[in-house]
Amino acid sequence: MVSASYLFAAVVALLPLVSAQLPRKSPVYPDEFQHELPIPPVKRPLATYTDRRTGKIMDFYEIKIKKFKKQLFPNLGEATLVGYDGIAPGPTFKVRKGRETVVRFVNEYDRPSAIHLHGSYSRAPFDGWAEDTIAPGYYKDYYYPNKQTGRSLWYHDHAVGITALNAYAGQAGFYLIEEPEVERRLDLPQGDYDIPLMFQSRFYTADGDISDISTETTSTYGDTFSVNGQILPRFSVEPRKYRFRMLNAAASRTFNFTLAGQDNDHIPFWVVGSDSGFLSHPVETTSLVQAMAERWEIVIDFSKFAGQNLVLKSAKTFVDEDYAGTGNVMQFRVGRRVKSRAGNGPLPGSLVDLDLPTVQDNMVVQQFNFSRRGPTGDWTINNKTFHDPLNRLVHNVPLGTTEKWILHGGGGWSHPVHIHLVDFQILERIPIEPRRPGTEPGRDYVTPYEAAALKDVADLGQNEQVTVLAKYAPWDGLYMFHCHNLVHEDHDMMAAFNVTALPEKGYSESGRFVDPMTQEFRAKPYPFRATNYRTAIAVLKKFSEMGAYNPKA
Repeated sequence: MVSASYLFAAVVALLPLVSAQLPRKSPVYPDEFQHELPIPPVKRPLATYTDRRTGKIMDFYEIKIKKFKKQLFPNLGEATLVGYDGIAPGPTFKVRKGRETVVRFVNEYDRPSAIHLHGSYSRAPFDGWAEDTIAPGYYKDYYYPNKQTGRSLWYHDHAVGITALNAYAGQAGFYLIEEPEVERRLDLPQGDYDIPLMFQSRFYTADGDISDISTETTSTYGDTFSVNGQILPRFSVEPRKYRFRMLNAAASRTFNFTLAGQDNDHIPFWVVGSDSGFLSHPVETTSLVQAMAERWEIVIDFSKFAGQNLVLKSAKTFVDEDYAGTGNVMQFRVGRRVKSRAGNGPLPGSLVDLDLPTVQDNMVVQQFNFSRRGPTGDWTINNKTFHDPLNRLVHNVPLGTTEKWILHGGGGWSHPVHIHLVDFQILERIPIEPRRPGTEPGRDYVTPYEAAALKDVADLGQNEQVTVLAKYAPWDGLYMFHCHNLVHEDHDMMAAFNVTALPEKGYSESGRFVDPMTQEFRAKPYPFRATNYRTAIAVLKKFSEMGAYNPKA
């Protein structure tokens, strides 16, 4: 159940809803709740290889980055988008835990790209280092372990200086690691009742195209919401439980979700999953704050609402700009007939035992300050920027050690902080004195759903300080951490940390995979119309023999 203190905090979080709204920049969308929610197609492998020495099974996929046209406003022209396989969102990967993959990304667009599988503990050359770009006409093979607990990952652009442009144009997709044994034990909604929801917020031009954000240096909040690429959709559901995998793929907007009934009352739902998989137990709530790049999985029980329409709404949050006509996100149209009772039982009292990091003697405590150089300057971490290669490495972390990182805001902006490679525990959130005029102190609590989760994004609201605890493993190498407001990231709120080997702990330096810019794994010219089966098998065999994801001693 939700505590009284948290209910009060949730109400406080919704107070900005009464603030003045700005005039819309986009045309008014005339078809609210008139179009059904699209579901991204599932990507199928081109080839499968079994290593006879180890029994390891690997799959090969190929994705092409393409420009395409799509009409988003029914009464206006087409928008120019860029997506994986020419769709946005891109196709969904569904991969069984422990089954490795190689994904070949081919750039058929005219801007460079880089791919980050967000939430995966990939080796450094396959993690999407921002400068490890794929030029137009080139391809890169990304090798993924898929050995973590079941979770909702997502793949998206990470190219230096243009991540916001590429992701805003459509370069994002779901990548799900599945654990069938755990799913069966928990008996949560599956199949047709397990739905991915990718949220986006954009501005649109008078002729229906997406806005040009190439000169934006502060934030692009958007005034028009879409889900799975459809503006203000409806979704027809049965009167039973559904599981929704929610991803905030917006460039700069934080959502504050509530579920409203016909009387505009707040209907409770249950949070069951986070960035890093299942929570320790379901958390009931009536509101959910979701910053950029966060994933939350929720269960909604529609059984009491047969024949009714419910609306998912979002309130203004933090210092995000609020525009006229925003608020509604999507509608649920509840039918009267249930086709299947599978996964529709009571939620279990507990879900999984979290592999929490443990506090160590003489543990390192490191503070990182997220700020801006003046009102229009670069966004920095510890007053350093990523485009300064001599200073972008801000910390060395011995492999296998646990550290406490203090993420300090205070400039009056919100910063969802993503740390690559690791899952972390959020220990504390405290308000700090505002330095930016006109902003209020931040929150003084960790939400109950955050407290029950492991994460890879820390929601650092305006004038807040968040403390996280993580074990830096299982690989050595150079990795990034950054603000996931993509405009801040591009202008240059990103830094690097180096996970170093400790031979005395049984770890040995594996030099082939520590440098994200290793030439062997860089992008290469794409000489094919499409990769054939024989080539795909040869690629899988090559990667299988590398031992990149062999367990450490």
